[in-house]
Amino acid sequence: MAKAKEQLKLLWLSCGNKDGLINISQRTQRYLKDQGVPHLWNVDSHGHDPTHWRNNLYYFAQLIFNDEAAQAALSPKAATEKTTPGDSTSLTPKTPEGITNDFQPASTNQPGRNYPQVNSQGRVKFRIVAPEAKSVSCTFRHSTEFVKGEDGAWIGYTRPLDEGFHYYMIKIDGAEVPDPNSQYFFGAARWGSAVEVPAHDAEFYALKNVPHGQMREIMFHSPSTHSERRAFVYTPPGYDQDSEKRYPVLYLQHGYGENEYGWSVQGRAGLIMDNLLAEQKTRPFLIVMTYGMTNDIHMGGIRDFDIRPFQTVLCNELIPFIDAQFRTIADQPHRAMAGLSMGGMETKTITLARSDLFSHIALFSGGSIAMSDFQDLDAFKKQNRLVFISYGGHEVSGDNPRRGGDPQAATEALKESGINAHYYVSPKTGHEWQSWRRSLRELAPQLFQE
Repeated sequence: MAKAKEQLKLLWLSCGNKDGLINISQRTQRYLKDQGVPHLWNVDSHGHDPTHWRNNLYYFAQLIFNDEAAQAALSPKAATEKTTPGDSTSLTPKTPEGITNDFQPASTNQPGRNYPQVNSQGRVKFRIVAPEAKSVSCTFRHSTEFVKGEDGAWIGYTRPLDEGFHYYMIKIDGAEVPDPNSQYFFGAARWGSAVEVPAHDAEFYALKNVPHGQMREIMFHSPSTHSERRAFVYTPPGYDQDSEKRYPVLYLQHGYGENEYGWSVQGRAGLIMDNLLAEQKTRPFLIVMTYGMTNDIHMGGIRDFDIRPFQTVLCNELIPFIDAQFRTIADQPHRAMAGLSMGGMETKTITLARSDLFSHIALFSGGSIAMSDFQDLDAFKKQNRLVFISYGGHEVSGDNPRRGGDPQAATEALKESGINAHYYVSPKTGHEWQSWRRSLRELAPQLFQE
């Protein structure tokens, strides 16, 4: 080894961070470093392809047979000042080409944590300190390979993401774990990480200096399930100041893999209502959010889901409890139900079966209501005051499948029959929380209009 060090004038290693051989390159570089062998290691944003090889030949050609330039590149000062071509000896891998380096810490980070970060392209940058790990990645598809720096931190980037809220996990040596830098949220049937990509219209769910309602946690007994169950109740600003005033109620359901926390935390339901009320765009009403028992089945077995246990909890136990404990207008014209995804399926099934309880129906990315769903159309028209259907634009564009047929055509048919039906599409979003936040914003002003 000593003789090799004496004879070696320049050792150049390179690998693209999208190359399947990146881990081998990393191990080789660590071995050389541990053995004290001077070398240059250049990592760029390419893969196992001619672009990477061409670029590195360009850099390498400037150093061969040029002892002065090679020694300058290998010097400790060059490593500290990041003067090596391709930034190969820096402590942190350089930002890949095509990625705008204007990253800022995400609002969903734990206090004091600078990562993950989000840039103006909607890309997320991760920094995971795992010096003993052999591989690190994330669950976002089409992300770059994570590259380990000399400080033991792995850096990786996502593709551009839609605006809004996204669940994810970090993969360390094949194991999926929460990001220690992110706050934790319940989604995908587990507590895990998420990142907020700033939206151009985020003002409607932003925390502002306006009168705020309260998100109250309640426990209620369920005789049918022999359990104590939880719900969250949003009460609008001024609820406690006027003991005579009564309010309509919206029962709002989460989707599969989520629970009663979803709408108040990920969905920002309370802030959406606070801001709409401050702008006098909606009537004040209560919102009740409880667990829809969706996670009692495994993904793939949704067709076997039995709605009856939850329908009993909601209609026979929770609604009477809410009417007894809160100042509600306890009648059908002042009661609504809405839900996202699987919660939309629950909403459709329950409201059509119990039209005596609910006068307003809303499905967010959860199917549609067709003329064939009514056993007695005239009776439904007398009882119903609103049908609201919404989707993310990506869900209904191009060749993407439409759940429950064509929702826009189905909604138009309802209108033509005399039903107060509305269809909304969230621009440039998919089956995700930004679509559903916008859907609640659009729905709320249409509820309980006398």
